[in-house]
Amino acid sequence: MGLIKNYDISYLLKMYFNKNNNFFHGIVFHQFHDNGIYTKGQGSISKDEFHKIINFIGQENILDADIFFEKYKNNRLKNNELCLTFDDAIKCQIDIALPVLEELKIKSFFFVYTSLFEGKPDNLEFFRYFRMNYFKSVDEFYDNFYKVLDKDLKFFFEKNSNKIKEYKIKFPIYSIEDIKFRLVRDVFLTKVQYEEVMFIMFKHKKFEYKDFSKKLFFQKSDLQTLENLGHLVGLHSHNHPTIFAKLSYDEQKNEYEKNLSSISSILDKPKNEIKYMSHPCGSYNEDTLEILKELGIELGFKQIMTIEPEKGMKKINNSFLEIARQDHADIFKRMN
Repeated sequence: MGLIKNYDISYLLKMYFNKNNNFFHGIVFHQFHDNGIYTKGQGSISKDEFHKIINFIGQENILDADIFFEKYKNNRLKNNELCLTFDDAIKCQIDIALPVLEELKIKSFFFVYTSLFEGKPDNLEFFRYFRMNYFKSVDEFYDNFYKVLDKDLKFFFEKNSNKIKEYKIKFPIYSIEDIKFRLVRDVFLTKVQYEEVMFIMFKHKKFEYKDFSKKLFFQKSDLQTLENLGHLVGLHSHNHPTIFAKLSYDEQKNEYEKNLSSISSILDKPKNEIKYMSHPCGSYNEDTLEILKELGIELGFKQIMTIEPEKGMKKINNSFLEIARQDHADIFKRMN
């Protein structure tokens, strides 16, 4: 392992492990920012902040992805052993996070959806870039969004008040306004309706989103680079539906079969050697787990660090396809 940078000793005095996370799990990363194209926004961290998080966790507690996988299969993982994971095939992970991983000699999991390699990236990343670059604040974005939507949402929010409270417990990094927006996006509206609103906003702001595709997302060569460097590339669905559990059995199966075939083809790697995945947006059900077992997946990560009784969970790491992950934004919040 490489030597980590010597940051303020106060970070080392704060223990990462406590009664709420003293079990093996993953750390999930999404967004990174710099002083260039990658804009600072909700949940994003810089290169130096990434270093600080690793320092806070303790590099001695972080296993390489292949070692974490093998130790899990052999029931040898210890409570204080972790791995680093990256979701969504976002280009900033290659440009900002990967050099740090290589410097510290840490091998990680990268979970990718694959429609983007067919020229059909998930529009959510365009929407995020738009939100962070064309508005002074996320609240200004929400105000504009609701004006374009032009719907009375008072009854909807009242009806879903318990869902809002539950969401806040599961995802404490989100504000109440963040949660309300996500409920409107994922429950009140269909995907098509939501995207119609966003494209109207694009037009108002003259945002030519298609120009940003290569700047925001992985290319096939990025997957090959990760594989060659010893990182593990795994499944994350084909189209990245935000509520995967809403799909039928056949739709879910199609998502993961396409995802597996695409990764296998890009990496020139047999399908039966790709054994790991993470659930997009943490959404899955019994059908999902059955499909993943049929595809030979041997390790799967959920999105949160709590037990979800509604999914039949009886413990934190409920099964080999439901391993807990801590969001890096939660860790960064604890550090500050």
